Amino acid sequence: MHTESITSQLEEALSSKKAFLDQADKLDQIVTIIESAVKSGGAVYACGNGGSACDAMHFVEECVARYKMERPGIKAHHLCDPGTITCWGNDYCFEEVFERQVATLMSEKDILMVFSTSGNSENILRALAAANKLGAHTIALLGKKGGAAKSLARTSLIVDSEQTSRIQEAHITAVHIIVETLENSLFST
Repeated sequence: MHTESITSQLEEALSSKKAFLDQADKLDQIVTIIESAVKSGGAVYACGNGGSACDAMHFVEECVARYKMERPGIKAHHLCDPGTITCWGNDYCFEEVFERQVATLMSEKDILMVFSTSGNSENILRALAAANKLGAHTIALLGKKGGAAKSLARTSLIVDSEQTSRIQEAHITAVHIIVETLENSLFST
């Protein structure tokens, strides 16, 4: 049987999520930043690599479509389009795939929200630098100790875990909390 291993994994998952109790104010800050940008006509752009790309897309679809409430969409777009990424990666380099999109699509009224378990992916670091250059607000959902992205993002939420799976699980919890709070704040009557 696998009960001992399963129990251990569940305890690790609970522990990483429990650490979020100490970061409720950081989640509130992120919601307030996004809320302000949306009210001012800005949009949230999101990106990540691998499972973190899926987290970025998950965040965007919850904003654009809906989470728990029937409501207008929240302006959001992910930078994970396979055609754009493979075109730029093939013709130039993979390290610039998000940087190019940030420089092309974003303005100072927008937000770049990056997802990275290490905080050290070159394409994420370049995207943050490009968004900062535009004067856009940068938010990073990170893991481990935050990596180099921690110092580039204006606002960081760091899951203090070394395990990629636990970091990503916590990031999805953060996504759901952020979107539900945005829905209630922006659209409740």
